[in-house]
Amino acid sequence: MALHFLLPSDTVQNGAVDVQAGGTIVLTGAEAHHAASVRRVRIGEDVTVGDGRGTWLTGECEAVSPHEVVVRITARTEIPASSPRIVLAQALAKGDRDELAVQAATELGVDEIVPWQAARSVSRWDSAKADKGRNRWAAIVREAAKQAHRAWLPDVTPLATAAGLALRAAASRVVVLAPSADVRLTDIGIDPAETREVILVVGPEGGIAPDELLLFQRSGATVARLGDTVLRTSTAGPAALAVVNAALGRW
Repeated sequence: MALHFLLPSDTVQNGAVDVQAGGTIVLTGAEAHHAASVRRVRIGEDVTVGDGRGTWLTGECEAVSPHEVVVRITARTEIPASSPRIVLAQALAKGDRDELAVQAATELGVDEIVPWQAARSVSRWDSAKADKGRNRWAAIVREAAKQAHRAWLPDVTPLATAAGLALRAAASRVVVLAPSADVRLTDIGIDPAETREVILVVGPEGGIAPDELLLFQRSGATVARLGDTVLRTSTAGPAALAVVNAALGRW
């Protein structure tokens, strides 16, 4: 399979790339260095290039250096966004467990990631950390999307609260993952024709606080469990995403 690269943000204008088959794309900066020095692409090698918003370019490397990689485009495809969308609301967690969840969820096809400051989150993003943390997650998403050859780059939203997530239940199917739930995720039923997006809510290491669970339930969210075992916060989201992918016919 050809190596895949994402265009730098300054190359993408208004969410679109103008180049057509026969034209060229120039990778610069960190992406060029990664292509030439890390992935060691060679002149004449086939690669794919995306803008993270559905544009998929196939081409051949014409020039390669750590500062600039020139790709001659041979084909262009526009890939539609997935529908229904799948959203992961991932609680902040200690160590790198939340980051592991973000990476795996991106590889598995999540469409949006919401950092969630849960009541029991040991990790806290104050105002000074919020932007830095979001940018860190966005960087993880970008690298995972390249690894997975994704045409669409998942959005990483600003930090959310339980109240903010509960509000989304009015327009979306919100599923809160909790080991204490009576119903299994595989039994709740998700109709793609009637669902705009599915939001999977994953708590921190200590679980979701009772008052948060009550808030979600009162908002119309479904509380469901993943089997009979208790999964880590780094595992629950990706596992649930796999189940929902199958239910929606993505897999």
